[in-house]
Amino acid sequence: MTSRATEKTHPRDRLLETAARLFYANGIHTVGVEQLVTEAQVTRATFYRHFSGKEGLVLAYLRQRDERIRRGVAAARAGRHGRDTLLAIMTMIGDSVARPGFRGCGFLNAAAEHPDPGHPVRAFVAEHRRWFLGVLRDAAGEAGHPDPEGLARTLVVLRDGAMSGGCLDESGDTAGTLRRATESLLGV
Repeated sequence: MTSRATEKTHPRDRLLETAARLFYANGIHTVGVEQLVTEAQVTRATFYRHFSGKEGLVLAYLRQRDERIRRGVAAARAGRHGRDTLLAIMTMIGDSVARPGFRGCGFLNAAAEHPDPGHPVRAFVAEHRRWFLGVLRDAAGEAGHPDPEGLARTLVVLRDGAMSGGCLDESGDTAGTLRRATESLLGV
């Protein structure tokens, strides 16, 4: 029996919502197609009508995360310039690691499960990271930093550390540490 909410949600959307929840909580490789279709309350035929297979669903899940992050970065950049942009982006990241249920970066988690750099999932993760590095490099250039590329790479490493350690930090101050480190790098 399906609920009214399930009936109103498009099957593709239910599959993506279910995949996002399960992949993030349990890992991509541990979640099978049978679990996905059961929890999304769709048939296997419906699953394959919307996705070429599990890899297609994984890529759609990552695209959805990418779009959400791009919207967040655009909001952080809105009306800001240079240092203020960098601080706003890093604050956004700090806020995300402080949320209940945080289990690390979905992109880093996916990359760990797909170590082959030629795999489509790993290639998409690399594309997302290039975009993010470019955003930081542009903002560092706007801020007049003498080495925008170096600063951007350092901020990506700080972000990766916050994303990896945020769920393990017993002090609960990953966001504050990230902000202080960013301010220090920017001379704020």
